[in-house]
Parts: sequence; structure tokens; C-alpha cells
Amino acid sequence: MQIDFWSDIVCPYCGLADNRLRLALERFEHAGEVRIVHRSFQLHPDLPREGITQRRLLEKHGISASRREQIFAPIERAARDEGLDPYRALERTLGPTDYAHELLALATDRGRGGEVWTAMFRAHFGQARELWTREQVLDFAAEAGLDREEAAEALRDRRYRARVDADQREAERLGARGTPFIILDGRYAIPGAVGIDELLAAITKAWEAAHPEPRPLQILGGAGAAACGPDGCAVPRPPAP
Repeated sequence: MQIDFWSDIVCPYCGLADNRLRLALERFEHAGEVRIVHRSFQLHPDLPREGITQRRLLEKHGISASRREQIFAPIERAARDEGLDPYRALERTLGPTDYAHELLALATDRGRGGEVWTAMFRAHFGQARELWTREQVLDFAAEAGLDREEAAEALRDRRYRARVDADQREAERLGARGTPFIILDGRYAIPGAVGIDELLAAITKAWEAAHPEPRPLQILGGAGAAACGPDGCAVPRPPAP
């Protein structure tokens, strides 16, 4: 079964969803037969390349300090309860994530997509790591064990730009208006970050829909109809008068 997971590296709910998906699959008996495909969705492509603090961005949108607390305190508390500590949803900088997504596409081609997505979430929210410029992304690539020269060439040539853009168009075609956005087996959508138990229940439902239990055959005709077996054939019943 395939799980398509659209997210952006600066989305705090996406970092939670990435961790919750891992925790849910640890409890799913068919986890070895599940393939997670990470896909790109850029939330703030127009932010300045040098970045902007989360506080400043919220102020520009007229969000008060009390409202900031209502939004981000529960996120950080949930992250802490689920083993992500520290988790800096508020005290961080945001920026355009095009280079980050292109690096993640390269990591996927090298068979390390899920691992590097998780590492990037941990770097950004755990360390408030800035990943907006090519140099910042290349430094991260080297630390993650990717070939820095190959990554530099891919970012310079914008080798994965079309794929990143196509991911976003596909999500929007499917009805996504933000992140996280998860599709289970091409038939069930989960918009937003749901809890671990709810996510596990949804995965189980999708699996069972794709792998229904065999149903007992319904017997048609007479149960005592003549037939042959290992010991011979039954004597046909005379026709009813």
C-alpha cells in the first residue's frame, strides 16, 4: 500500500505528522508492505531568501501575541509529548523552501527520501536551522551524508524544479489547500495533522479496503444435488412426481 505525504519543511504540523506516521506504522502489523512517498508543497515561496522570523511574519499578518500563544503552545506541547523536544514552532526563521525541496527530491532518487525528510524536519524544528539559501541546503546535504558536489550540481541546474512544481499541482488538483496532506492508497485523504490513533485507524481502514477478507461462498441450488466423490457417485434421485 502506498501513502503519499505532501508537506513543507517549515510547516510545524508537518513535522508532527511525519513523526506520527512513523509511530502509527510501528503499531501497524503490515508496515513492511507500506511505501511512503514524500511529496513537495511550498507554503511561502515568496518569502525573502534571507528569511524572516516567525514572530515578524505573524505581526505582518496582524496576529496578536495572545493569538500566537494559542496557536504555537499546543503544537510545541504535543511535540514534546510525542518525543520531539525541543520543537521550536515559534522561535525560528522561515524562508522559501525551493532548494530544500529540490534536495529532498535528489535524496528520494538516491533511496533516502524518508530518512532525509525526517532529518530536515528535526534540523529545522529541533535546531531552528535555516535552510533557504543554496549554501545552507548544501551544508545540510553534506551533514546528512549526501554527495555535496552532486547536490550542488542538481541545485545549480534546477534538475528537480519541475518535479517539485508538479507535486504541488497534483496536491492542489486533489483538493489540498495546505499541509500536511496525506493520501492513503489513492482513495482516502487526510488533510491536516491528526492524532496517532486516528492515523493508525485510517491506515488500517485503507489496508482492509484494499485487502478484503475472503467471503464464504453462497450455495445456490439444492444442497443435496447428485455429485461424485472419492468413494463413487451418488445415485440420482428420481424426479419428483
